[in-house]
Formats: sequence, structure tokens, C-alpha cells
Amino acid sequence: MSTEPVVWREPVRDEWIDYNGHLSEAYYVLVLGHATDAVMDAVGLGPAYREANDASLYTLEAHVRYLDEVAAGSDLEVRSSVIGASGKLLWIWHELYAEGRLRATEEVLGVHVVGRASAPFPDDVADRVRAACVDPPEEASGRIRPLAKA
Repeated sequence: MSTEPVVWREPVRDEWIDYNGHLSEAYYVLVLGHATDAVMDAVGLGPAYREANDASLYTLEAHVRYLDEVAAGSDLEVRSSVIGASGKLLWIWHELYAEGRLRATEEVLGVHVVGRASAPFPDDVADRVRAACVDPPEEASGRIRPLAKA
């Protein structure tokens, strides 16, 4: 993984539209979760790794900012970056766009879990995380404590 954002795209589905005629808040989080999966894939924590190692990334904390409505029929694009890490923690920043405009952001702090316990990242994953790390944007909430770069 490079320092370029990981990009996830998917269309808004009709069933995601609420009674106000725009994307319901739960589906912002669903799409951002898919973007987290794309980051996991990029750093080597994808499905094959999870199955072979009984390991995954568990969300400890997340902060969403809903900045603008998303209309039915929109195509969504999430740009995601690793903005911090430690031996077993990964801090991800997501920006969700529709029609070229920023609509939401999310910070996610995940912990690497093997079996049922937290565990350090394997060396190859830690190397990819370290290579991917960029500085947090000013918009980051600060509620998730900044982590040392991996």
C-alpha cells in the first residue's frame, strides 16, 4: 500500500433512502465499513489472511461527521488513508464523496485480534502499515488519541 488513498466506490441503493428522500445515516456507516475492508485488504489483512490466521481488525472507536445529504441514485466514493498506528492498533481516516463533494468523514480506530485477544501485527503487515501512514487531517476530531507512526 502506498500513501495514496485507498478508493472504494459503490452506488446508493434504493432501499438505503429514508423518509426524507436521502441516504439514511446507517448506510453512510455501512459504506464506510466497506471502505475499512478495502484498507484492510490493502495492508494484507484481507479474507485469506483472516481465514488462515483466525485474525482480523476489530473496531474500537469510530467518529462520523455527516456533512451533507446524499441523494438517491448517487455514486459514492470513499477515499481512505492510514493516519496512525502502533504495534496492534490502526487509525483510519475516511472521506465520503458524492457528485464530487465531500458528504461525510469518519475516523476509525481498530485493533488487530488473533483468536479472541489483541495481538501485534505480523511484520509484513506492520511494514505495509508503516509505509501507508500519512499525517492526520486537521478535520480529525482529536477524540481518538494520535498514535505514533508504526
